[in-house]
Amino acid sequence: MSQEQPQRSPEPVKYGDVFNVSGQLASQPIAPQDAAALQAAETAVYGQTIKGGPASVLQSAADFNEQHGVVGHDDMTGAVRDGGATIDEANIGGYRVVTEAVGGQVVGQYGLPVEMQIDESKSTSAGDAVTIGEALEATALSAGNKPVDKSDVAAIQAAEVRATGLGHIVPGGVGAEAQSAAARNMQTTRDEEKTTLADVLTDASEKLVGDKPVTREDAEGVTYAEVRNKDDLSTNPGGVAAVVAAAARLNQK
Repeated sequence: MSQEQPQRSPEPVKYGDVFNVSGQLASQPIAPQDAAALQAAETAVYGQTIKGGPASVLQSAADFNEQHGVVGHDDMTGAVRDGGATIDEANIGGYRVVTEAVGGQVVGQYGLPVEMQIDESKSTSAGDAVTIGEALEATALSAGNKPVDKSDVAAIQAAEVRATGLGHIVPGGVGAEAQSAAARNMQTTRDEEKTTLADVLTDASEKLVGDKPVTREDAEGVTYAEVRNKDDLSTNPGGVAAVVAAAARLNQK
């Protein structure tokens, strides 16, 4: 009588399985917060993630790995945490040649027409510069399911103050809304009933009475506010500070 063979767990999807990368990164399973980081970068640049692009591929692979218990929802690959998820571009022959990278290694390169710019309805005098409002909206995509807590409130309020230049949060504005959401969440036991970052930040640009391109100083201020309100003194993966910092790097380039 034959014995049933134990089912083997499927092999995780690694970076080397889907991208032409090398070294330690190639052998690493793709994690959910890796996808969130690149989604945030794509959204900051294009106003959305690119269908079938590197961030989409990362998300599909991360979903598979998470479903099979290879990685946790809040996991981020060390190489991505250290090297970040970045987008660089150059104007060559009427095309924007876009290079996307994670952990310092290229995962996608393609050309887009020069006229494809950041959402024109939100453009500023700085042209293609990513604004604080746009960075907050990108956070609604990269970490939208996260319930709002005190660290998010601090980061959102710091971002709002810098965007408006008023020196204080605005009654009824995005910072005040975040504070109310965090207070409600503290009284709510079921996660599915808590107010999330997506609930607060989806239309952040419209809730700001003023906006401006993100600078390195803005990123530092938002990061400090978020970190000092977390017990482990770290930023939230794909959260407000991470996306604002990514936007500041893009604007510098």
